[in-house]
Amino acid sequence: MTSLFFEQCLNGLQFGLLLFLLAAGLTLVFGIMDLVNLAHGSLYMVGAYFAATFAAWTNSFVLGAVMALIATLVVGMVVEVVVMRRMYGRDHLDHVLATFGLILFFDELVRLIWGPGGLSLPLPSWLNRPVQILPGFQYSGYRLSIIVVSLAVAVFLYVLVMRTRIGMLIRAGAANREMVGALGVNIKLLFTLVFGLGAALAGLAGLMQAPILTVQIGMGENILILAFVITVIGGIGSIRGAFIAAIMVGFIDTLGRAYFPEILRSFLSKDVAATAAPALSSMLIYLLMAIVLIARPEGLFPAVRK
Repeated sequence: MTSLFFEQCLNGLQFGLLLFLLAAGLTLVFGIMDLVNLAHGSLYMVGAYFAATFAAWTNSFVLGAVMALIATLVVGMVVEVVVMRRMYGRDHLDHVLATFGLILFFDELVRLIWGPGGLSLPLPSWLNRPVQILPGFQYSGYRLSIIVVSLAVAVFLYVLVMRTRIGMLIRAGAANREMVGALGVNIKLLFTLVFGLGAALAGLAGLMQAPILTVQIGMGENILILAFVITVIGGIGSIRGAFIAAIMVGFIDTLGRAYFPEILRSFLSKDVAATAAPALSSMLIYLLMAIVLIARPEGLFPAVRK
């Protein structure tokens, strides 16, 4: 029982960190550029398709993942220059309509290039084996690698945003983009880089999820809802808030799906319990968001704006 609980806790941490990668890119774009990007999930999908394709071409999972990251970064920068740059300063409803159109565009583009069927991304043998963490307890080597990579990315983002000149410009642009532009900073280039970084983070989340789930059209749409919830809970524009909120959501969803069926079976039928448990765990996530918004309307760790 203890080993099962520990395994589910690790699963919750892994899922939460995967959500963080998606939410971090979203909160960068939303918090800094004031842009509601519904197409962020499409970049998650594109990253997964790129990884499956490049890994098949190169016969190397790592090389395919690196190439997919670069390709998603480029796609994100192109999208920013062609579409998003025209959305700055406009109403959020315009953002929603434009990025919803991008969702339809990317879905049909993927269907045209890769076809309607899904793809798979097989793991190399060195990742597809259990790792002994404690005596008598083994855990998936690939899921453990997701935790390690995600934590490394979290540290990288913290150093980038809080300890580098680029991060200083990003934070300054979030606070007052007009003043930053007046000081001679190429704000258009800065926003293109920020959007590209957000796209790369979404692509990284997609390619790491690809070996676990089937790579298919529309795969980023459901998980995007959780990314928005995490952004709201953590505080718009806050990387630290996105990290903590993603861990909370990951644990609630994973532990809820693991233990609610057993709890509900004590007073409901097996079929009803199996159906109700996932819905109840999802409800708890939105209940958490409601409680946070009542107590702290700007989120747990709102970005400081001066």
